[in-house]
Amino acid sequence: MTALWWAVITFGLYHGLNPGMGWPLAVSAALMERRPLAMVRALALLSLGHFLAMTAILLPFSVMSGLIEWQSEIRIGAGILVISAGVYLLINRKHPRLLARVHPSRLALWSFLAAMAHGAGLMLLPIYLGICCAPQMQDAGQVAAGQLLTSNIGTVFLVVFVHTAAMSLAGGAFAVLMYLWLGLKFLSKTWFNLDVIWALSLILVGTIGVWSAVV
Repeated sequence: MTALWWAVITFGLYHGLNPGMGWPLAVSAALMERRPLAMVRALALLSLGHFLAMTAILLPFSVMSGLIEWQSEIRIGAGILVISAGVYLLINRKHPRLLARVHPSRLALWSFLAAMAHGAGLMLLPIYLGICCAPQMQDAGQVAAGQLLTSNIGTVFLVVFVHTAAMSLAGGAFAVLMYLWLGLKFLSKTWFNLDVIWALSLILVGTIGVWSAVV
């Protein structure tokens, strides 16, 4: 269980470091408006959008995970879904055009759509199911279905909050570093493409999710 919670934090840091989750937009906002407060506001909106996207992905599974007799099937299905998303992103390298059409002032909406398009919430799915399902399997005969559902929903918000906090910390740190010392020009010349690593990460996480459900 401790390892699963550390995975939630680690993937939050990983998402935060990925420019595809939007922290360069926060740096750009601060540079254009020439005030650091613009970066803080942009990071807050990006975090809000990411939080809502993670919640939208995990919340439906919190309801399904209350079905004790289908725990393994649900976890295997979720793992296969994550693997499929990783394979798709590995084959299709094009970024969704919809993201380019979102107005720069709507950062929360952009962040929500970016997280959905990149499968960021799916990356958390096997980890969340591992956290919420393990206690249920042990206490299935003692806990009522309503209590399980309430517990699962609470776990969703806790997982999403911890994950988003870690993402905001990592993304915010890089945004400050770029704004104060390096600048976006440095980023455009030195940052490597994370798309392949991101897709492979989804495949790896999905495989681990299927394996843990089977075992």
